[in-house]
Amino acid sequence: MKQVKNFRDIGCSECLNAAALDFDFTMAFQPIVDISSKSVFAQEALVRGKDGQSAATIFEHVNDDNRYAFDQACRVKAVELAARLGITSLLSINFMPNAVYRPELCIRTTLAAAKKFQFPTSRIMFEVTESEKVDDIPHLQSIFQHYQEQGFITAIDDFGSGFSGLNMLAELEANILKLDMQLIRGIDSNSRKHAIVSGILTTCRELGMQVIAEGVETVGEYYSLKALGIHLIQGYLLAKPAFESLADINWAAITE
Repeated sequence: MKQVKNFRDIGCSECLNAAALDFDFTMAFQPIVDISSKSVFAQEALVRGKDGQSAATIFEHVNDDNRYAFDQACRVKAVELAARLGITSLLSINFMPNAVYRPELCIRTTLAAAKKFQFPTSRIMFEVTESEKVDDIPHLQSIFQHYQEQGFITAIDDFGSGFSGLNMLAELEANILKLDMQLIRGIDSNSRKHAIVSGILTTCRELGMQVIAEGVETVGEYYSLKALGIHLIQGYLLAKPAFESLADINWAAITE
């Protein structure tokens, strides 16, 4: 299939059909759980190959020529599958900020997909990964601002693992902060990680941001996070990503 050299040349109808991509992909879904109510807060859409290959194998095909089309196609695929699966919680979609040239134009495909598949836009959350380097912070600020004006929820993903750290937290008025799994791993036995996460929580409370702990794998980590006041968690302790489906949640793992 012909590759598009300039993402500005792609129209919304073409994005709906994954124009300019010469590879296919699908999604797995992993729940984000509210432990205070034992309910599903959100389902995060995670890229997978058509035969269940990892996200890394798909991203090997993404380059400067098709980045925009891929970002748009991910949004459409996530919304389509969420509607098909009957997701009633938030739908969390990871987006690539370097693929968004004008937020008011690049959001049109998402809006069209939500309308086509009858999925409420009020239930869409956009996550920007901190691991993707963004040199133009004012541009990312404009994306977040426009998305919030459209009624979307915004989140900073993988916080603590990427390029910007506290600078990104200071510059972006996001609704949610997701703590990277490397900060969570072994927090029950690591006083330094415990202190760092406690400090981040204090900052987020003052900023009016919710916090999600991702990568929670052990009961010890769960109880440490709960004691710190974190009630939104994601990780293998409760559920692994489910290929084109919704995972069964292991509520017994957190039953006191």
